Amino acid sequence: MTTTPLSRTARRRWWWTLWSLMAVLAIGIAAYAVPPYLTGDPADSALPLRPDVALHYLSLVVHAVPGGLVLIIGPLQFMTRLRVNRPKLHRVLGRIYMISIVAGSIAAIVAATYSLDGLPSQVAFYLLTAAWLYTVGKAYQAIRRGDVQLHRIWMIRNYALTFAAVTLRIYLMIGMAVRAAVPDLAFEDVYTTSVWASILINAVVAEYFIIHRTLMPLARRRQRHDAAAQNEGAAPIPTGTNG
Repeated sequence: MTTTPLSRTARRRWWWTLWSLMAVLAIGIAAYAVPPYLTGDPADSALPLRPDVALHYLSLVVHAVPGGLVLIIGPLQFMTRLRVNRPKLHRVLGRIYMISIVAGSIAAIVAATYSLDGLPSQVAFYLLTAAWLYTVGKAYQAIRRGDVQLHRIWMIRNYALTFAAVTLRIYLMIGMAVRAAVPDLAFEDVYTTSVWASILINAVVAEYFIIHRTLMPLARRRQRHDAAAQNEGAAPIPTGTNG
């Protein structure tokens, strides 16, 4: 059984639908999660705090603000029109994005260290932070070398990790709904599962997107180019006429 490939118009519509959904969710979560940390009142924290460690709340504030900024900037950076028509703005937003990740990552390490959510969640956040920094670093190296395609691939991976802030809350809502039906299910188990799922599933989705949206089209273009070159090479060589 064969499937009919989507037309270019259909693919474009799917892309804009997915982009719009991603942007709306990113902005919505940023608007929901960041403001409580702008009041300066530890009582507004959405996460339990260590009462004897003032640095714990400060680290959450420093992580939340640049983290929310990265969530909002990310979808804009994937807009082709912005990259083509406003390259300077794209570069400025890229620098803000990178600096925000560095600041947010430093704060995330401190916040994870003092977290009261248990060792499994702490390990997940440590790994997420390391991958967050690594992928943005690789993206920066690629664009400095002028490798735009590789830069795009690493940025897809990086924003997939950033978007874990969104999917974590979605999985938490699903988990809490399941917990309401299964009273023996502990909140700690729901939270830990949601944390790991938000990281691992996002990473898998990013690789799927990279393969089908970036690598496969690139491979098809190379095949067409190679086929055209072979056809040109196989064309009969014109000979002169005898006079």
